[in-house]
Amino acid sequence: MTENSTGTSHDGLQRGLSNRHLQLIAIGGAIGTGLFLGSGKVISLTGPSVLFIYAVIGIMMFFVMRALGEILLSNLNYKTFGDIAKDLIGPWAGFVVSWTYWFTWVVICVADIIAITSYVDYFNPEIPNWIPALIAVIALMILNLQPVRFFGEFEFWFSLIKIVAILGLIAVGIIMLVTGFQNPDTGTSASLAHLWEHGGLFPFGASGFLLGFQLGIFSFIGVELVGTAAAETKDPHHNLPRAINSIVLRVLIFYIGALTVIMAITPWDQLDPDKSPFVTTFAYAGFGTAALAINVVVLTSAASSANSGFYSGTRMMFALSKDGHAPKRFSLVDGRGVPRQAVFFSTVFILTSVPILLAGDSVIAAFTFVTSVASTFILFIWSMILISYLRYIRLHPDRHDSSNFRAPLPHLMPWVVLAFFAFIACTLVLADDTRLPFLCTPVWFVGLAIAWQFRKRALMRDGRPLTSAVALPGSAEDQE
Repeated sequence: MTENSTGTSHDGLQRGLSNRHLQLIAIGGAIGTGLFLGSGKVISLTGPSVLFIYAVIGIMMFFVMRALGEILLSNLNYKTFGDIAKDLIGPWAGFVVSWTYWFTWVVICVADIIAITSYVDYFNPEIPNWIPALIAVIALMILNLQPVRFFGEFEFWFSLIKIVAILGLIAVGIIMLVTGFQNPDTGTSASLAHLWEHGGLFPFGASGFLLGFQLGIFSFIGVELVGTAAAETKDPHHNLPRAINSIVLRVLIFYIGALTVIMAITPWDQLDPDKSPFVTTFAYAGFGTAALAINVVVLTSAASSANSGFYSGTRMMFALSKDGHAPKRFSLVDGRGVPRQAVFFSTVFILTSVPILLAGDSVIAAFTFVTSVASTFILFIWSMILISYLRYIRLHPDRHDSSNFRAPLPHLMPWVVLAFFAFIACTLVLADDTRLPFLCTPVWFVGLAIAWQFRKRALMRDGRPLTSAVALPGSAEDQE
């Protein structure tokens, strides 16, 4: 296997993603499986204030993504969050960020595969759980061994399914509101007044509202994937700003719009937290196959998330190898621009979903704990993006001043969002189900700190740089 730089970028990776791919990857990253399955539980714990929770988180993530977008476009030789961190903070930061992001997505990918098995069980409970898990892993490996445009096509169509499902719910809900639909279970008429007539907009007071953020923040895991995909996107100066600027609109439509309709049709305090409110709403509208349809949507949503995680993990491993922070063979790409060894390496870890399923419920419980730990790492990744941005405007004021995609309020909002993330961390400590996983995360960072010391000494002993250099703007594919 050899590296091929013809028609490629970043030492072999291809710019094979088009604008429509990037737009749908951005949308798909902002629509998690939790919106379809877990929104009923979130509503039961927060009431209508969930709308404000998603709005605030969406606004905060917009500023994170604008900061990321400005950095990426200031130098198209940045390909991953690790590249940004190592160049603007230091080699150790690139090492920690890259390994943490790889680990996070591998674990989330395993969780998605386990989720896929539960959705398959809905259609045929006689199928052993390990069979769909194994098939899913093999399918993901095969898909990620194809040129990046195949990944883009897969995400395009799977994201489109999610979008159609949500827009369909909103359209059906509006019709039910206009026609004064009578809810057969609650005996109430569809009305926007349900949002404030059942205990007010904040039925659980300030404490319920504030603790709701730790439930809502993880619905946005994956929104940063657009930054990873930008490395393999055609014309990033045109396509990346469009994808990032649409984040707020996506949140308004897909989260706030859908949940407003749901709570207007069925009072929030009469929704079953153990059932998907999407299924319930479609069933009220007379769609007898609502459960089947939504389960198909959720199945594709989990598959989409797993595919995105696999893709992102392999690209991060590729970058780690380029930096000398992972075995050299992971940086080799084939003639189609695919880092095949990195794909095989990630596949080995994702295959752990099969023995986890074979082991039984006790291991599933332990695995749930691990995924909670992995989810908290996203806060670290997002925070490092903001810290890198603050370093960027300090170290490269000329790039910042000349940027055509400057982040709004660049000297204020990064600090505001960092304070917001600190607040989220506090809610994770206060909530019973997330306290222990959150408090265990320092173990990972201590392990990485030790690993970095060994890696640094090995690099210095061999006379190699602590990390590979990032080319200056105007070189390589910056000229594309």
